[in-house]
Amino acid sequence: MLSAPEIVALMRQAVPPGRETLDDSSLTGLQELTRALLEAKPDAQQEYARFLAISERALPLPDDELDAWLRGKSVVVVGGTGCIGSKLMQQVELRCPKRLVSLGRGMTEGYPRLPGAEYLRADIRDRSRLATVFEEVRPDVVFHVAAQRDPGLAEQEVHRTLSTNVLGTQNVITVAAEAGVPQVVCASTGKALRPYSPDVYTASKRVAEWLVAAAAAASTTTTYSTARFTHVVDNSIIHGRLLDWCRGGVIRLHSAEIGFYGESALESAQLLLAAGLGARPGELRVHAITDLGWPVTLLDVTLGVLARTGSATPIYVSGYDRGYEPIPFPGLYDPLTAGEVSPLLSAFEAATAEPMPGAMVDAFPLAVTPGPELDQRLQDLEEACHGTEDPAVLRPALDQLSWALLDATLSAVDQPVLARAAQLTVKHQGTLIPEHQRMLAAIMREAGISESALV
Repeated sequence: MLSAPEIVALMRQAVPPGRETLDDSSLTGLQELTRALLEAKPDAQQEYARFLAISERALPLPDDELDAWLRGKSVVVVGGTGCIGSKLMQQVELRCPKRLVSLGRGMTEGYPRLPGAEYLRADIRDRSRLATVFEEVRPDVVFHVAAQRDPGLAEQEVHRTLSTNVLGTQNVITVAAEAGVPQVVCASTGKALRPYSPDVYTASKRVAEWLVAAAAAASTTTTYSTARFTHVVDNSIIHGRLLDWCRGGVIRLHSAEIGFYGESALESAQLLLAAGLGARPGELRVHAITDLGWPVTLLDVTLGVLARTGSATPIYVSGYDRGYEPIPFPGLYDPLTAGEVSPLLSAFEAATAEPMPGAMVDAFPLAVTPGPELDQRLQDLEEACHGTEDPAVLRPALDQLSWALLDATLSAVDQPVLARAAQLTVKHQGTLIPEHQRMLAAIMREAGISESALV
C-alpha cells in the first residue's frame, strides 16, 4: 500500500495545482486517489474527532475578579449576535451587569438571544449611529468583536474589509473615547502576529491592533486591551466548506501539509474577559491562550469529514489562493521562546510576554513607535476608502501603511531580539520570497547589523 505522502504526490502529478475547473477524467482519477488516501490514513477519523472536541474546551477564570469587575455595570458587545459575541453575551450575563446591550447590523442565524439583554442595530462603519447608541447607553465596558473575518473573502471585498476592520475599529475607539467609556476590549486574530503581510485580512487586523494601541497610549481616561483568536472550531470557515463540498463538487485544499491550531468559541469569549482583567492604563496589552494543544492537520480533518459523511467527493490540492500565506517568515518564531508562550505571539512579541496568574493566558504590551510617516499612510488609506471602492487603489494604500507599520514596530523592538531574528532568517537567504527579503533588510537595518556580520 502506498503511503499518504506518496498518494498526495500522485494527486499533484495527476492534476497540478492552479486549475479553476477539472474535466471528468481528472475528477475520476482524483476520486480513486482520494479513496486510497482514506485507506492509507485510518487515524484521520480520530484527528477529526479531536478537532470537533476542541469546541468543548474552556478557560479557567478568576470568578471573583470578574464578578467585581462587571457586576452592576453597563456593558455593550459590538458584534454580540455572532458566534463569539453570543458566547460573550452569555458569559457577561453570568456576572449580573446592570445593562447588557448587543450592537450589530442584525441577528445572526443559529445563535441564542438572551431574554434579559437588549439588541440594538448599528453598523460600525456608521460613526454617527454608534455615537447615538453610546450616548444613550453610557457603557462602562465595550467589547468590540465585529469584523469581516474571512481571509479569502477579504481579497474579493477589499473595501468592505477595510471599512469594517480598520475604519470600523477606528470608529468604535473614537466614539468610546468621546462618550467617556472607561474600558474597551477588542478582538483580534493570531494572524496579526505577522509583522508584515500582503494579505488584506491580516493587514487590516494588524492595522486595527495598532489603532487600538495608539488610542491606549494617548488616553488618560480609557483603558484598552486586546485578545487574539485562532481558528474557532464552532464557526470554522473551512469546516463549513468541507461539509458543503461533501454534498457534491470538489474539495479544494491549498496544501496537504497545512496544520493549524484551534480554540472554542467559549474559550474566545473567556479570553476577552481575561483581556479585560489584564488591561493596564497607557498601553495596549495583547492576550492569547498559552496552550492551544497540538495543531490539527487540514488533510486529517478533510478525510475525517469524508469518512463520517460517506461522501465520494474527490480531493484536489489546488494551491494557495490569495489571502493565505503559503510560506511563513523564517524569523517569525524563535526556538528559544517558541513553546514557552502562546503560538499566537511572534518572536518579537514573546520577548516581552508574561503569563496572567492562573488564567492560562499570555499577554504582552504592543509597542509601535509613533511617527509622521505612519500617520500619513493611515490618512492616505482613509482618504482612499472614502473616495473609492476600487481594489486597485485600496491595495497599494494598505500595503504602504503595512510597510510603514513594520518599520514602526521593529523600531520598538530590542536590538538583541532583532539580531536573533536576522540570524534565524539569513540562513534561508537563497529561498526568501521578495516580501521576506524586504522584511529581513528592515530587521537588519533597525538592528544596525550587516549581512556579513551574520555569516
